[in-house]
Amino acid sequence: MAMRLDKYLTETGAGTRSEVKKLIRAGQVTINGEIAGKPEQKVSEKTDVVCLRGKHLTYRQYEYYLYHKPAGCVTATEDNLHRTVMEDLPDPVRKDLFPVGRLDLDTEGLLLITNDGAMAHALLSPARHVPKTYLARVAGRVTDADVNLFQNGVDIGEERLTRPAKLEILSAGETSEILLTITEGKFHQVKRMFHAAGKEVTYLKRVRMGPLALPDTLAPGEYRALTEDELGELRKVTGLTGAADR
Repeated sequence: MAMRLDKYLTETGAGTRSEVKKLIRAGQVTINGEIAGKPEQKVSEKTDVVCLRGKHLTYRQYEYYLYHKPAGCVTATEDNLHRTVMEDLPDPVRKDLFPVGRLDLDTEGLLLITNDGAMAHALLSPARHVPKTYLARVAGRVTDADVNLFQNGVDIGEERLTRPAKLEILSAGETSEILLTITEGKFHQVKRMFHAAGKEVTYLKRVRMGPLALPDTLAPGEYRALTEDELGELRKVTGLTGAADR
């Protein structure tokens, strides 16, 4: 598939559309060893070798980043009030990346950032029931009665009860620590479930989404590209084939 050179450069992270046009006009971009002529020149991501200042630029149709969202930043591509989850990614970053789903402003943890719309849709589809696991600290003693309540579905003020959820008690006391796995993504769901049980969540962190687990080595605000194994597991869960087949 052929595309404009300026689009190719933008999507490999070389700069904004206006920035890469200046680079092309300055003779800093080559195609197959020859200086590129103009921004609208067509290139093939499969057969052409595009270099910027002598460095080979590798084009990927889709990119996937595992990001450890810190508390205090908003899950959005842009926001006038808060820092966004996109601001920790490489600069310049390709403009078509977006976070998959949402984590509340005060919630931290695993977030997938990609430009693969089909993958995002499949992961968020209510019909697939992709599990998401949260680590939480809860004000109040969490008991086996709460385990049973969550397993049977909780009334959080909507038309239907929540889907069965797996609640694991790690410690119980004035403040309890738990793991909760849910298979849907209603607004503020974890907090609302505990509120319905007469308790309040004081700390919330997503540690798993489908086959993806948040690595202990990934600090808040850090990111890394998905491994091929992780991407393969995601494709199994979503039923999607590789990018080359779509």
